[in-house]
Amino acid sequence: QVQLVESGGGLVQPGGSLRLSCAASGSIFSIMGWYRQAAGKQRELVAYITSGGTSAYADSVKGRFTISRDNAKNTVYLRLNSLKPDDTAVYYCNRYPPYSDYWGQGTQVTVSS
Repeated sequence: QVQLVESGGGLVQPGGSLRLSCAASGSIFSIMGWYRQAAGKQRELVAYITSGGTSAYADSVKGRFTISRDNAKNTVYLRLNSLKPDDTAVYYCNRYPPYSDYWGQGTQVTVSS
């Protein structure tokens, strides 16, 4: 079974940037997604990317976040620019649609001055 490990989170000031990584223990899935869950809220889809590189984004992050993948490295990335306090959440990767067995620990992103 593939394991997904997220990394790259941290504390950043509003307007700052981060790059998150999702490393898979095996081949990544045809469609991969990044999700996030803020405290007290449901987990939501942030973006997904197909094996061919087609991507889609939630309206709240469109124009600020960029998803990419490196199939040779079995890794998916999420570039976060122009971060806002509302982007504070634990970020997870998973296939899209998500499969319960593949949720990892996530990586915390905190946007605060």
